Amino acid sequence: MRHDVRLIPMSDALLEPLLSTAVAEADPGEVMPPVPGPVGWTAARRDAFRDFYRSHFDGARCGPTGTILYAITVDGDDVVGGIRLTRLDAPAGALETGIWLGRSARGRGIGSAALRAVFEEAARLGARLVVARTTVTNRYAINLLRRCGAVIEVEQGQVHARFWLDEAFSTDLAG
Repeated sequence: MRHDVRLIPMSDALLEPLLSTAVAEADPGEVMPPVPGPVGWTAARRDAFRDFYRSHFDGARCGPTGTILYAITVDGDDVVGGIRLTRLDAPAGALETGIWLGRSARGRGIGSAALRAVFEEAARLGARLVVARTTVTNRYAINLLRRCGAVIEVEQGQVHARFWLDEAFSTDLAG
């Protein structure tokens, strides 16, 4: 496993580097909720990106929005993508994750390392289960989920992945 991949909670200092990576190496739909308007990285979409990520700052323990966002870094400095944990209403003790990487970071083991690191964060937050969703056409994500040990089910064109955190991994971390 790569040891140069770190998750850093989102902050103003990371916001512009994350946006730069998104603009240069991802489509808007891969990194943020949909925004009406013309396709591509318009000024309005860049502002919406900033607003979305800022709304999840101070997400310790999945904060008021129920979501904590992390920048994914490599070699201590390079921001290559983002990953999140979102508290679910049901089942109890479950979090959802979502990840995106810039194109140049894909296929290099960074996604696997980041997903495993987010499992550690989820356990620290008291989770027993982490779920992820993607489409059946997103082969990159499906392969990543499988490599990391997901139990995968397909339902109506959606891939539902479940990661059960080992009890020893998350014991005494709730609270």
